[in-house]
Amino acid sequence: MAPAQIKRRAFISLLGGAAVTWPRAARAQQSKKIPRIGVLWPNPPATFEAMRQGLKDFGYVEGQNVAFEFRWAEGKLDQLPELAADLVRLQVDVIVTLAPQATLAAKQATQTTPIVFVAMGDPLASGVVASLARPGANLTGTTRMISEMSAKHVELIKEAVPSLAKLAVLWNPTNSSHAPALQAVHAAGRALSLQMQPLEVRAAAELDGTFDVIVRERADGVLFVADPVFFIALKRMADFVTSSRLPAIANFTEFPKLGGLIGYAPSIPDEFRHAASHIDKILKGAKPADLPVEQPTRFQLVINLKAAKALGLELPPMLLARADEVIE
Repeated sequence: MAPAQIKRRAFISLLGGAAVTWPRAARAQQSKKIPRIGVLWPNPPATFEAMRQGLKDFGYVEGQNVAFEFRWAEGKLDQLPELAADLVRLQVDVIVTLAPQATLAAKQATQTTPIVFVAMGDPLASGVVASLARPGANLTGTTRMISEMSAKHVELIKEAVPSLAKLAVLWNPTNSSHAPALQAVHAAGRALSLQMQPLEVRAAAELDGTFDVIVRERADGVLFVADPVFFIALKRMADFVTSSRLPAIANFTEFPKLGGLIGYAPSIPDEFRHAASHIDKILKGAKPADLPVEQPTRFQLVINLKAAKALGLELPPMLLARADEVIE
C-alpha cells in the first residue's frame, strides 16, 4: 500500500475516533452541573446573608459553583409545607431550613432529599432526629438548645432586675420546641420564686392583644421564647417594652439594639458556619444520618444600658462585665 494511502486511512481513523470522543467529552462536561441548594426560610431574605457567608467560607459562591433555589415564607408559616414540596419537586441536592416550622415542613415533604436545619430549638423533642450524635434518616444541622437557653434567660433577667416578681413568657404552641422550653422556664422560675405568666402567640397578628394582657395583668418583666413569629416582630416588641417601661429579654441579639434590655443567643456566624460545614460534607457524599447535630459553643450577651437607665435600673457590675456588647 502506498504511503499516501496509509496516511489517508490513519487520518480518517483519527477523525472517526475523535467523532466518538468529542460527544462523550461534551456530554461529560454538560453533566457536571453545579449543586443546587434549596432554601426554606420563614423570615425575610436579609436573614439569609449569614448562611451565604458560611457557605462562602467553605468555597461556595453563588453563580460559580453553587446555585440557590429560594423559597421565602415572609413570616407566613402556613405556607411552608407547600414551599417545601416545591423544593422537593425541583430535585435540589440539599434543603437548608431555618427554625422548627420550616424543618418539620421539609421533613414531611421528603424522606430522601438531605435536609440541614439551622437554629432548631430542640430537634429531639421535635422528633426530627433519633439522637444528636447519630441523627438518622435524612436530617442533621444545628440546635439552639432552646430549653437550656430559655432557662438561662429567666436567670439573666432576674439577675438584671432583682425585684422582678411576675414574668410574662411569650411562646408559640405551634413551635414543636416550645413545650419543653416552657417546662424549663417554669422550673427556673420556681427556683427563683418567680410567678410565671405564659402567654400563647401563634402569629404576629396576636401580639397587640397579648401586649394588652401583659399590661392588664401587671407583669413586671417579659421573656420572648425564640420563634420566627417574634423575630419578624422584634421592632414591635422593643417598642412595646420601651413604651410600657418593662425589662425584657429575647433569644435574639438584635433585640437590645432595637431598644429591648437584654439579648442572649448563640453566635449566629458560628451557627451558620456549622450548617455550611454539614452542607459541604453532604455535597461531597456524606449522609446526614451520620453527621452529628452541632450544639452551640459560643454565646453572645448584649445589654442595652440606655434602656436600663430609662427603666431606672442599676445593673450589677458582674453582669455588665460578662456582656459581649453594651449599648450606651
